[in-house]
Amino acid sequence: MQKLLLLLFCLSFFSVDAQETFVINGTITDAASNETLIGVNVLVPSESAGVVTNEYGFFSIKLPEGTYNIQISYIGYQTISRQINLNKNISVNFEMTEASESLEEVVISDDIERIDIESPAMSVNKLSINTIQKLPVVFGEVDIVKSLLLLPGVSNAGEGSSGFNVRGGAADQNLILLDEATIFNSSHLFGFFSVFNPDAIKDLKLYKGGIPAKYGGRVSSVLDIYQRDGNSKEFKAQGGIGIISSRLLAEGPIVKDKGSFLIGGRSSYAHLFLKLTDNENSAYFYDLNTKLNYRIDAKNKLLFSGYFGRDVFNISENFENTYGNTVFNLRWNRLNSDNLFSNLSLIYSDYYYGLKLNFVQFNWDSGIKNINLKYDFNHYLNDQFQLKYGLHSTYYIFNPGEIIPTDEDSGINYLKLNNKYALENALYFSVEHDISDKITAEYGARLSSFLRLGQDELNLYEDDLPVVYNEAQDIYSEATPIGVRSDSRSKVLKSFLNIEPRFSISYKLNKNQSVKGSYNRMTQYLHLISNTSSPTPTDVWTPSGPYIEPQILDQVAVGYFRNIDNGAFSLEVESFYKKIQNRIDYLNGANLIANNAIETAILNGRARAYGLEVLLKKNTGKFTGWFAYTLSRSEQQTPGRTPNESGINNGEWYNTNFDKTHDLSLTTSYDLNKKWQFNANFVFQTGLATTYPNGIYEYMNLSVPVYASRNSNRLPAYHRMDLSATLTPNKNGNKSYESSWNFGIYNIYNRKNAYSISFRENLDTQRNEAVRLSLFGIIPSVTYNFKF
Repeated sequence: MQKLLLLLFCLSFFSVDAQETFVINGTITDAASNETLIGVNVLVPSESAGVVTNEYGFFSIKLPEGTYNIQISYIGYQTISRQINLNKNISVNFEMTEASESLEEVVISDDIERIDIESPAMSVNKLSINTIQKLPVVFGEVDIVKSLLLLPGVSNAGEGSSGFNVRGGAADQNLILLDEATIFNSSHLFGFFSVFNPDAIKDLKLYKGGIPAKYGGRVSSVLDIYQRDGNSKEFKAQGGIGIISSRLLAEGPIVKDKGSFLIGGRSSYAHLFLKLTDNENSAYFYDLNTKLNYRIDAKNKLLFSGYFGRDVFNISENFENTYGNTVFNLRWNRLNSDNLFSNLSLIYSDYYYGLKLNFVQFNWDSGIKNINLKYDFNHYLNDQFQLKYGLHSTYYIFNPGEIIPTDEDSGINYLKLNNKYALENALYFSVEHDISDKITAEYGARLSSFLRLGQDELNLYEDDLPVVYNEAQDIYSEATPIGVRSDSRSKVLKSFLNIEPRFSISYKLNKNQSVKGSYNRMTQYLHLISNTSSPTPTDVWTPSGPYIEPQILDQVAVGYFRNIDNGAFSLEVESFYKKIQNRIDYLNGANLIANNAIETAILNGRARAYGLEVLLKKNTGKFTGWFAYTLSRSEQQTPGRTPNESGINNGEWYNTNFDKTHDLSLTTSYDLNKKWQFNANFVFQTGLATTYPNGIYEYMNLSVPVYASRNSNRLPAYHRMDLSATLTPNKNGNKSYESSWNFGIYNIYNRKNAYSISFRENLDTQRNEAVRLSLFGIIPSVTYNFKF
């Protein structure tokens, strides 16, 4: 394989000098706002050549000397066609004008042009913001993460759960990036809403497989979100007023056509109504998005972006919970040469979790911080060969928890769990290669290293086993430390080095059909310690180290892709298989809260997932939408470390907490006229895996339940239907002001879906009974949106 890659590189590289060539490069922006556009097709039909703009709207094509017709196309915008005489290197920028009839509202892949058929990219989904804003959701709150659940291969652990699961992976295995900064918790109000303000978002992509080498650190997916730059031509504002929260965003030029600002905020206010009823409890959130950019000259641009969000939940004056993300990113875009684009980023990310427990008179703080330095390059060697490479370095500080007494007479002593420190580095390269008219490929590798650094105290165990097994009783238990070591931050406790190859290929059957395949290996050095199927704010991140191995993923996928009736319909069918080494598993009855030796509560196991995904879309006409279906299995196994050990669940494979055999969704949109648009969703899913008691015995007048094997039972099937209607009134005399009303009904037939099922003894009948807990019934909503 290495020799083949080297041969392909050499053949492509030397072809650059076979004849005199020149470069066309530039940036593509929105004509009204000067916003850079991501994923625009730049095509040269006579040469069957083309590229798409990168995350900053930049493109570069190298062609032989001659006269060419350049076509610029992007869904929702008028196509640009321009003739260029190429006898020297040329830099030319294009401004695109929105089309009067845009199809953007229903497009969920990059485009319906032929270039999608030819591209080796697969297992990638994209939702436009217009689509997301019109989908019916609970409480009418526009939600990016909840919208992703309508795509194949994406699910969650039930209503009101935080995070999302991709192709049978856990929620902590998703890398979530906002302007390249890591978001560790993507939810507000314990999972009811996501942290992303849709008004501030320009572009989002979800990579489920075939993940490019520039991404690393997680093993299931990458959700890459970019905020808008802001309007550098004129001041604009937009927002919305809903039943739960409201939002407002403002943008405008700092220096016209050179620099701009964007600032947006959201806040919920349902808790204010509780105060009118003398209810002292409350739960609310607020967040702030900001973006600044300034073009220094034709080759240099600076960007600063940030996000700050907080959730507050309190019960009377006795308990208050505050948590949220803070991220900042300073970036420098530079055009180093006509065909070399670079981006240097300095990123800070902080996830904080705090408790004020006034009834016991102490506070609890925990969290994770990182500082990340990234230097990425896009090198456009020629129209058949593009190279991406870069260097990433991240320093982590883990705060597992700190107890701070609030009263000297409380009897509570100060306690600080040991901070943990780590350094993660990565060097990557990736090649996009048009091998022939029918075959295109993207291949590369990522070399990642992880250094677990010294900490104040690290427990030592006999035979380096923090978990011991009692063969007579067939139980695992915490080992007793035999000593403690303390090391400076410069000391490396343990190091890991992994090579992560990536490969994707596309074979074009004809102009409308292709088959694709991909393989990728990824390594995850961070682990979320949680005893729930859905992440909660109390969960703690911990690094790999002396007793915890990194998770390593191998995934293969194959697919068939087809545009039907000139792109009016499209079909995507993919099958995948993935396996994960060193997936942590928890001992029965494990103590995960405020545990200073978390290694004594876990064992290393493995996981696997496989399935089939189907996505059928109707892209044009008044009636549009998509049908998504996933048939899959997600399992975990933790065998004994020796032949004498039983392992978890007797060492047998068992369903993960987020396994769903069938997952079906139907999303439709109908444009009645210019004023009214109607949308509907229908969702059906197999119930989540769970464990029920299958017997009971009496011991000292106590009834003790006996449970079945782990996750051998299921909750009832989940299904619901949602409806929404959007009214866009005619513009009045003030043409700069636009508005719309969104009316929604979530769960229209009032299905009482089971969030959980618990068992108890009925005091009247003295018989055991199952009790279903349901979160949502039918929920109407109304939201008013505006722009000016």
